Amino acid sequence: MAFPHRPDAPELPDFSMLKRLARDQLIYLLEQLPGKKDLFIEADLMSPLDRIANVSILKQHEVDKLYKVENKPALSSSEQLCFLVRPRIKNMRYIASLVNADKLAGRTRKYKVIFSPQKEGDQRWINTVAQALHLLSTLYGPFPNCYGIGRCAKMAYELWRNLEEEEDGETKGRRPEIGHIFLLDRDVDFVTALCSQVVYEGLVDDTFRIKCGSVDFGPEVTSCDKSLKVLLNAEDKVFNEIRNEHFSNVFGFLSQKARNLQAQYDRRRGMDIKQMKNFVSQELKGLKQEHRLLSLHIGACESIMKKKTKQDFQELIKTEHALLEGFNIRESTSYIEEHIDRQVSPIESLRLMCLLSITENGLIPKDYRSLKTQYLQSYGPEHLLTFSNLRRAGLLTEQAPGDTLTAVESKVSKLVTDKAAGKITDAFSSLAKRSNFRAISKKLNLIPRVDGEYDLKVPRDMAYVFSGAYVPLSCRIIEQVLERRSWQGLDEVVRLLNCSDFAFTDMTKEDKASSESLRLILVVFLGGCTFSEISALRFLGREKGYRFIFLTTAVTNSARLMEAMSEVKA
Repeated sequence: MAFPHRPDAPELPDFSMLKRLARDQLIYLLEQLPGKKDLFIEADLMSPLDRIANVSILKQHEVDKLYKVENKPALSSSEQLCFLVRPRIKNMRYIASLVNADKLAGRTRKYKVIFSPQKEGDQRWINTVAQALHLLSTLYGPFPNCYGIGRCAKMAYELWRNLEEEEDGETKGRRPEIGHIFLLDRDVDFVTALCSQVVYEGLVDDTFRIKCGSVDFGPEVTSCDKSLKVLLNAEDKVFNEIRNEHFSNVFGFLSQKARNLQAQYDRRRGMDIKQMKNFVSQELKGLKQEHRLLSLHIGACESIMKKKTKQDFQELIKTEHALLEGFNIRESTSYIEEHIDRQVSPIESLRLMCLLSITENGLIPKDYRSLKTQYLQSYGPEHLLTFSNLRRAGLLTEQAPGDTLTAVESKVSKLVTDKAAGKITDAFSSLAKRSNFRAISKKLNLIPRVDGEYDLKVPRDMAYVFSGAYVPLSCRIIEQVLERRSWQGLDEVVRLLNCSDFAFTDMTKEDKASSESLRLILVVFLGGCTFSEISALRFLGREKGYRFIFLTTAVTNSARLMEAMSEVKA
C-alpha cells in the first residue's frame, strides 16, 4: 500500500530547523513587550501556532492569558496586549474597538500587533513566498535548477532573485541539498482542483476539512459523545499506509490490519510470566495506540461512505469523467441543471458549472444564461456577484459571439427558417471554438486509454488519483519538464495555457550538486494544492526515483476554491 519510498530514495534535509526558527522569531516578537502580557489570537491561527509553540512555551515568555479574537468584549486586565492576526479589516476593527474602549475609560495600556501573512483573496503572499524561498536557499544551499509557469510564479521568482542578489554571497560555496525547484500557479490548472477527490487523504479533507495537518473527528467517527482532534502525519502508522490509496482499496486494507492486530493480541495466550512481562512493557502500548488509530480510520471510512452514498457519489463521478473526456456534454449539462433545481448544494452546483465551463473553454451563451438564471432562482439573487468573481478568475465564462459564429453557419442560416437556424447556431456554437483544455489534454495524454478496467490496486500512472480517468494537468507538466530539464518541446502546451510570457527555466552549474540532491524536488504551488496532486507526485517519485517536497500557500480543494470566490459566506 502507501507507495513506500524506494530503497535508493534520497534522504530529506533536516526541516526541523524551520520550526525552531519560526518559534524563535515569535519569541523575539513577544519579548519586544517585556513583562506580563495577554495574547489575542485569530481563530484560524490557533492550529499553526500550536505546531510551533505550545502554551507552556508561551508561558515561559510571560504570556499570561490567551484569548480568541471574536466579536465580544475582551475581559483582559493585563497592562499589555499583544495581537496575532492576519491583516483583515474585521481584525483591525476589533483591535480599534479595544483601544477606543480603553481611551473612553481613561486607561493606558501598551499594544503590539503581529501580522501573519494573508494567503487568500489577494497577492500579498507573493512576497512571503519569495522570502520563504530565500530562507530555504540560505539554509539548504542554492537550487541548481529552477522551473516555473504562471504569472504569480514569475513574480515570486523575480522577487526571490532580487533578494538573492541583495545578499549575494550567503549561499556561495554551499553544496546544494535540493536539486530542483518548480513554481506553479494554481490558475494554470483549475481543472484538477475542481475534481472530486478519491484518494483517502483527499476524501478526509473534502469530508472533515484538514486544518494545519489536523482533523476534528466528530461523534459519528469516534463513537463517543465528543469530538477528537487527530494529527495526520507519518507518525500515525495506519494513516501513513492509506493516505495515498484510492478509497476503493482502503476498507480491505483496514480489515486485514484489524485481523493482523488481533493475531498479535492473541499471542499472549500461550506466554509464560517472563514473556508476558516483556509483551506488556514493550509491545502492548504500541498495539493499543495502533488499535485506537485503526478504529478512528475505520469510523472515518464509514462516515465518508454514508455521506457519499447519500450524495449519489457514483453518478457525480460519472458526470465529472464525462466532462473531462468531452463526452455526453448535453447529458452532463442536464445533470447539473437537475442538481441546481434540487438545491443539493450551492457550492457543489457552482463547482460543476465551473468544471463544465473550463473543460469546454466557456459555455455557449444560451447555456450560460440558462444555468445562471436557474442558479439564481434556486439559491437566491445574492449570489449574483459570485458570478462576476468567477468570470474574472476565468472559472465560469461565456463564449463570445465572435468565438462561436462561423462563415458556414452564416450561409446555412440564410437557407433555413429562423427556428431551424437557432438549432444550427447552438450546434455550431459547441464546435466552433476548440477547447484549450481538450487540446492540452490531447497533447499531454491526460485521459489514459486502457483496455478493460483500470486496475486501481496496482496503478500504472498518476491517473489513479482520479480513478484512472484523468492525470492531473499540474503533475503532468512537472513530469514533462523534469524529463526534459526545460520547457523545450512544450512550446505549444505553454501557448495553450496562455503562459508564453510566464514559463521560465534557470539552470546553474550542477557540478556541486550530488546525484542524491538532484533527485530531490521542491514543488511550490502558488494559490494552493490538493491532496490528490500530492499523492500523484508521490506516485511519480516512487516510479522515477524522485522525492518530492511540497511548499504551498494553502492546501485547497473544490469547496475551498468555490468558497473563496463566493460573495455569500456560509
